[in-house]
Amino acid sequence: MNYILFDGPYRNNLLPFTFTKPVAELRIGILTIRQKWESYLEYTTTTVTEDYLSDKYPMVEMEENIMINASFLPNLEVVEVVKNLKHNEALFKDEDVIAFFAKEGEEFSDFSNFDAIEFNGDILKIEHTWDIFSKNGEAIIEDFNLITKDRESEPIPATINTINPENIFIEKGATLNFATLNASSGPIYIGRDSEVMEGSIVRGPFALCHDATLKMVSKIYGPTTVGPHSKVGGEVSNSVISGYSNKGHDGFLGNSVLGEWCNLGADTNNSNLKNNYAEVRLWDYETEGFAKTGLQFCGLMMGDHSKCGINTMFNTGTVVGVSANIFGSGFPRNFVPSFSWGGSKGFVTYKTNKAFEVAEVVMKRRKIELTDQDRAILEHVFEETKQYRRD
Repeated sequence: MNYILFDGPYRNNLLPFTFTKPVAELRIGILTIRQKWESYLEYTTTTVTEDYLSDKYPMVEMEENIMINASFLPNLEVVEVVKNLKHNEALFKDEDVIAFFAKEGEEFSDFSNFDAIEFNGDILKIEHTWDIFSKNGEAIIEDFNLITKDRESEPIPATINTINPENIFIEKGATLNFATLNASSGPIYIGRDSEVMEGSIVRGPFALCHDATLKMVSKIYGPTTVGPHSKVGGEVSNSVISGYSNKGHDGFLGNSVLGEWCNLGADTNNSNLKNNYAEVRLWDYETEGFAKTGLQFCGLMMGDHSKCGINTMFNTGTVVGVSANIFGSGFPRNFVPSFSWGGSKGFVTYKTNKAFEVAEVVMKRRKIELTDQDRAILEHVFEETKQYRRD
């Protein structure tokens, strides 16, 4: 059987993160959504996504395919049902399709002719950007159980203070010295070849992915994820920091999501609670206005390749697009469009040739190339988002 992950109806709700990648590539918990499905299915998946992303994330169709809505996170119960779907069967959770069986070349505009199967179990669904941090604790626990099942952790070094050490898993090659790990509120996962530097204090649920670093005297409140090759210092609470992104210095990040290749300058802080304790609103690309989140705590949503200078202050519920560069005193506005350059005093367009120069240097430091596919995706995002910029 062939398995294909498709973006589903919530892709636009997950912008700016899905400007540069399919929904399946989003990270929540320890793994990306694709990695979760592939681990449970024991099968490599491909993708149905936007045309401009399809060169980098192609679909491979076979004679028989099961299409899976990437907004849903797998668990043992739902995967068992998905694996056993037959032709003209579709699995639903309320009004949303989780998965359906499709033969090669078949096109679907509705499921009226399908035999509908209702999934009555619990399942996590990522419908909005803020779900990435607000559901991160549950996702970490699911991934922790998946990854560590029937495996033995590396020994916890003698210099590490622990609470509930049986809820801590350390992969081979990880380095930890003179830190405190408190797993009483949830599991702590330390990925391969990662490092927890001296004086760091961590409260789970927490995931430090492979080749990532917690810098000295970091203060981490779960549920928090630090993605592969990312470096984090200062204070972080209930946030997801995707791969290759840095918050390397003091400053606070709370109830937030950072995309890939982001960098927060020293002493950058974000507010995650309004002074009047009111419900937070976030920029909505669908309505082109600010939408209710239902949350009292909600911080910064920053798309891939965006950066900010030292002492940057982000207000509660700020959305920053792709490849923005923010600096200067004062609070920038709560919605910073993609390819914007400036701060509280105003923005100009960040030209793609300049943005590509920076991206090349940043990625080269990690021995990764900015490919023609990457450039084409970013060029598309630049054109797609020009309506939001004011030059």
